Amino acid sequence: MRPLLPLLAASLLAPTLGCSGIAARVAAGALSSGGDVYASDDDPELVRQAVPFGLKTMEGLLASQPRDERLLESLAAGFTQYGYAFVAADADAADLGGRLEEAARLRTRARRLFLRARGYGLRALDERRGGLGGRLAAATDSRALPALLAVATREDVPALYWTASAWALAISSAKGDMELVAELPVPVAMMERALALDEAWGDGAIHEFFIAYLGGRGAAGGGGPAKVRPHLDRALALSRGEKLGPKVAWAEGVLVQAQDRAAFVATLGEVLAADPEQPARYRLANVLARRRARLLLDHVDDLFL
Repeated sequence: MRPLLPLLAASLLAPTLGCSGIAARVAAGALSSGGDVYASDDDPELVRQAVPFGLKTMEGLLASQPRDERLLESLAAGFTQYGYAFVAADADAADLGGRLEEAARLRTRARRLFLRARGYGLRALDERRGGLGGRLAAATDSRALPALLAVATREDVPALYWTASAWALAISSAKGDMELVAELPVPVAMMERALALDEAWGDGAIHEFFIAYLGGRGAAGGGGPAKVRPHLDRALALSRGEKLGPKVAWAEGVLVQAQDRAAFVATLGEVLAADPEQPARYRLANVLARRRARLLLDHVDDLFL
């Protein structure tokens, strides 16, 4: 689970509606700076209901400040996190529960949210680096990606991370869309650049991406335990062992791929035994990680031969 980088509470957003000019710029700046209101919440359903209002408010502000890079970046982050934590997670639960029509509908909605997030992220990169987002969107030769991304600096890591996350998640939700699947080298290259620039960003969030990405690929596809383990170790070290998400990603990717049922059950058992309330900055992410662990354990017979 990605730590939910928070938006401002809905009660703080309401007064910004209808702002224009300098007032809108001030509101956009305050909004995009965020706080820990959502990340420290222990009620995912409350957050699920509150986030859409915040996102639509930010889109309203963006109409008057279309080139505000902080606002664009926050929208990329917000739509990615909402789509992943709630819509895509519901799709997975429906899929494992045999409700295939519901799963397909939710996955389609999640893909639209991820593509919207990608669009905002690419616009943020356009503003930050003179059209970088457009060049990445048009890239057709993966060999040219390192040169394109060489202009990115450490301050671009959040925009790279959220844009690439949204892009990769959109691809994973539409495996039948071969045109979209063919774009996978772009978000992977963006994450590799982000990792090179600031591997500690987000308390190991970039390493968590590679746990998930490489974990399900197997050794023949460039993944496997030997490739993933260093990312798991760094993610746990950078979060001081306080994030539960890396262990869930390891279990769901590597251990299912290896068909190691005993290790899978033991790892997710550790997640469920952890206190989701501590520390506060990871509270919501850890509550969601434990929810994911419980779902996977409930369907262990479907995941292992």
